[in-house]
Amino acid sequence: MLENVVFVLSCLGIVQALFLCAYLFSLRDKRGNIFLAWLLVALILLTSKSVIDNYAWLPSWLRVLGISGKLLAGPFLWLYGQALFEKKDFDRRAHLHVIPFALVALLCWIIPNGADLFSYAIATLIFLHLALYLTLCWHYIATRLQDARLKPWYRNITIGVTCIWAVYAGIFTGIIPVYILGAVFFSFLIYIFSFLLLKRHVFALEKYSSSPISQGTARQLLQQVKDLFETQQVYLESTITLKSIANSLSTSPRELSQVINEGAQMNFSEFVNHYRIAKAKALLTDPQYGQEKIETIAYDCGFGTVTAFNIAFKSTTQMTPSQYRKSV
Repeated sequence: MLENVVFVLSCLGIVQALFLCAYLFSLRDKRGNIFLAWLLVALILLTSKSVIDNYAWLPSWLRVLGISGKLLAGPFLWLYGQALFEKKDFDRRAHLHVIPFALVALLCWIIPNGADLFSYAIATLIFLHLALYLTLCWHYIATRLQDARLKPWYRNITIGVTCIWAVYAGIFTGIIPVYILGAVFFSFLIYIFSFLLLKRHVFALEKYSSSPISQGTARQLLQQVKDLFETQQVYLESTITLKSIANSLSTSPRELSQVINEGAQMNFSEFVNHYRIAKAKALLTDPQYGQEKIETIAYDCGFGTVTAFNIAFKSTTQMTPSQYRKSV
């Protein structure tokens, strides 16, 4: 009875992950979402192998192909972070990250997967490959990510993948004796992830579902907004509004809001504050402003009140303006 329950739970997790993949592949904004989708594909490969191998016999080459999912998970987790925070697309150099997976997939017919030393050595290298990427992701989170709104989201995903790696490493080393536990744990995480992902995306999808704006037009409009903010520094005006910027660009507030939400992953207020905080950082480290009060810098950066400035600044940097000034 328990065995049947475990089998059903494992299969449900895989089915749910496939649903999420289809959902992510269908989104209009492919940057970032495509990497997240492929990360799920990698984990599905790994987990499906565990489920089938636990309840039926699998040929060696299929077991190797399933294990090779680890070689995809690390690179796509890393690339997702790059797309999310650095706004990087999948370029030619990104293909280098999937070479190990491609080699193992092509050679799965001849790569052994048994109890011999050579098989264990290959499996260990695959585990270390994912561990290396997880280390890079955690270092990236700790040292480079400054966006307080997106950082928890990426950190939670990295925690989930790290936990999956730890469970499978425990199974591989014999610390965890129950082989199917990896698949069950994946199912548990995938439902938590599903809730967080849909909570993150569904509002924006419903809000802009009837919008006719194309991806090309959206990219062009977003660049125009950035140019306006960077060259004319309109964010320094405390009375700036979504409508006033939309009028300046001869577009509607709704379309401008959509472009900023989908292209910059921020709402209009966060977008404005992003530029204001960057300006504040520059002024707080400028020797000419060394004796200026925090209140003066707040107003010079476009904030209407010191309280709003302090809240926005700490939300972005995890420090108060005074602490930031002393730290540099």
